[in-house]
Amino acid sequence: MLRTAKALLDRDLRVDLVLCELQGPLVEDIPLRTRVIELEPAPMPLARAYALAADPAGFRAMLRPVLLGWKPPHRLSYLPGLVRYLRSARPDGLLAALSTPNLLAVWARRLTGGKTRIVISERDALSTAISGSRAWRRRHLPPLLARAYPMADGIVAVSNGVADDLAACTGIPRNRITTVYNPVVGPDLLAKTQQPVGHPWFAPGEPPVILAAGRLHPQKDFATLIRAFARLRAERPLRLVILGAGTSGDASYVADLKALPHRLGVANDVDMPGYSPDVLAYMRRASVFVLSSVHEGLGIVLIEALACGTPVVSTDCPHGPREILDHGRFGPLVPVGDDESMAAAIRTALDDPVAPELLRSHGAMFSIERAVERYLDLMFGKQDGRGSTSVTAG
Repeated sequence: MLRTAKALLDRDLRVDLVLCELQGPLVEDIPLRTRVIELEPAPMPLARAYALAADPAGFRAMLRPVLLGWKPPHRLSYLPGLVRYLRSARPDGLLAALSTPNLLAVWARRLTGGKTRIVISERDALSTAISGSRAWRRRHLPPLLARAYPMADGIVAVSNGVADDLAACTGIPRNRITTVYNPVVGPDLLAKTQQPVGHPWFAPGEPPVILAAGRLHPQKDFATLIRAFARLRAERPLRLVILGAGTSGDASYVADLKALPHRLGVANDVDMPGYSPDVLAYMRRASVFVLSSVHEGLGIVLIEALACGTPVVSTDCPHGPREILDHGRFGPLVPVGDDESMAAAIRTALDDPVAPELLRSHGAMFSIERAVERYLDLMFGKQDGRGSTSVTAG
């Protein structure tokens, strides 16, 4: 979203970033000319009333996931605030992401009766989100999305796999869903690869470093990567760095993950230093980048690694890596959870890497400009005069 916002600002559009909470490690990266709107939460009964007023005929679809849930989606409480924002700012277009914000965008436009064009986007497979959640309301989400999403002016998925999954789960016609890969590659990305890296393992003359990045969560399955690394470390000098942090809810998992290198006897060659804003600089200096996930919506880190010219290895997980790597042409794909196959693929990437210029050329397909142009066409069609348009990303 921040990359999209900056690209829109560079086209002389006015951009509001509408947030439920202004917090997190990316706050400092918000483009300077962006107007940040932090919505005020409302009492949940009022928010539920707003949702029902937006679509009274959708009462049955709303009943279980929204109206009767003991713990409804907490972002629902921001619906009245979003309605107030649309009435006061009257933006020409609004781009939303993730299921609950998508619903809020659709309902808020209906409540205001305004002309704001709405484009909503799904970033991960709906079926995976449902099966992996303990919240009972999620099981009743597909009928609600099937009713609400067609009210938007555009429905976007970040990969063909996510689009196929959304159509299968909701019954929304597949031709109503447009695949727009996340905006990744641009001048700022290439500049960030040149930042210095203070980690001593990346100094000249040190053993090769395998790199991974992502939140420390079971979805990323770094345990399989650590086991694969242990196999390779028995053969040659090698190191593994995993950039990312866990949340308080993942504390037990993180503790087990950090104990695994000790149990496997490779603790001296594995480092998990936490989140780093300089991940692109690490990528450029790594010998191989590995994505070990159980599932992804797209897998942006793979695109970033390709843009750096770094050889990549990925699990063949749903739903992005196979599309990004062109069925393995630009990096081997291995079965999910198979540390032996992963070790073999990393060995191949170390010994016979794909040419960096070929990787960079392929990574350039996922450019910021291409994605932003697709979003603008979905929102407004091919037209002149976009310079006076106010776009809200939220």
